Amino acid sequence: MTYNVNFVTLYEHFVLFGGIYVDWSIMFFLNSILFGVGLAMDAFSVSMANGLRSPDMPRAKMIQIAGTFCVFQFLMPLLGWVCVHTIATTFQAVQKFIPWIALILLAIIGGKMVWEGLQHKQGEAPPPAVGFRALMLQGIATSIDALSVGFTIADYTFLSALVESLIIGVVTFIICMGGLAIGKRFGTVLAGKASILGGLILIAIGLEIFLKSMLG
Repeated sequence: MTYNVNFVTLYEHFVLFGGIYVDWSIMFFLNSILFGVGLAMDAFSVSMANGLRSPDMPRAKMIQIAGTFCVFQFLMPLLGWVCVHTIATTFQAVQKFIPWIALILLAIIGGKMVWEGLQHKQGEAPPPAVGFRALMLQGIATSIDALSVGFTIADYTFLSALVESLIIGVVTFIICMGGLAIGKRFGTVLAGKASILGGLILIAIGLEIFLKSMLG
């Protein structure tokens, strides 16, 4: 018995799910991964800042931080897709405030880190790792611009949008764990001054998001 393998079909296959054909080709997954890398850059920088702040951060806390960014980066593109398909006009009106929100949140958190670093005295223990409330604000600030991805994937089915968002979330988790590890390594060297550098990084990210949106 012989089998004829159609490599084009293997390359761009369609999966039947609930009566809906979904294009899950190799290019779909590659584009999703690249999307994830691009969207995770801000979260990577914030993770590095968090690692700088707490060089003794335990692995459980690292997983919590990276997991938080992962969840937000998963939810925002999916929420953007839903908004495009339900309240597109309202969503477009709100979009112009997104860079302001990111700038304000990151400036507040970064400013607090800089202040704590300036107050830190030689020989004192480093400031505690980022708390739950600050982590939630970081998650919102670094992922809120991902709402706009909803426009990019507006022609996807909900299932395809869900899969792409999941891939973006997984990529974000991996990248953020790397950022935390790098931050911890340099935080050990910089000691108390690491919190100042971490805070400045957060403020710079807020400005970058704001200026990129205004100039784009």
